[in-house]
Amino acid sequence: MQNLQQKASEWSGVAASDAFAIDDTNLFEALGGIQPFIDLSTNFYNRVYDDQEEWFRSIFANSKKEDAIRNQYEFFVQRMGGPNLYSQRKGHPALIGRHKPFPVTHQAAERWLYHMQQALDSISSIDPDSKVKMMNFFRHTAYFLVAGNEMIKQRQEVQCKHATNGSPST
Repeated sequence: MQNLQQKASEWSGVAASDAFAIDDTNLFEALGGIQPFIDLSTNFYNRVYDDQEEWFRSIFANSKKEDAIRNQYEFFVQRMGGPNLYSQRKGHPALIGRHKPFPVTHQAAERWLYHMQQALDSISSIDPDSKVKMMNFFRHTAYFLVAGNEMIKQRQEVQCKHATNGSPST
């Protein structure tokens, strides 16, 4: 995991200390509870599902928007100091594993981050300092997922090579 964190910092331009500054304050309490997270996730997914780029919209085509909104805000609430809503309903977040079915590329991360920044900017109940902390976390985490996706692809390529390079048994 350390190597993935290093890659995430390198690719995102966000040091781990800045990415995890969200842990210095209970943002759930500081922002007044669950509503800002619901608003953020709703605004974000409305943007994603209306994205002009078909390649990006297609990533989410097999997910119901309402489910995506709930999963995201419950994860954000849990990660930022609130109750463990996500884990109670779905188990451990296991971000890399849960994002395995999706093409988590540098391009997709940047598009996701574009929409998240727009959504975050639109939520007036989140103060500027919290927005910076949250965006640093989101940027780092997006690239953590890119690194995890690349690690999974490399493992699969190695397994495929081993499976096809053997000589037939006699």
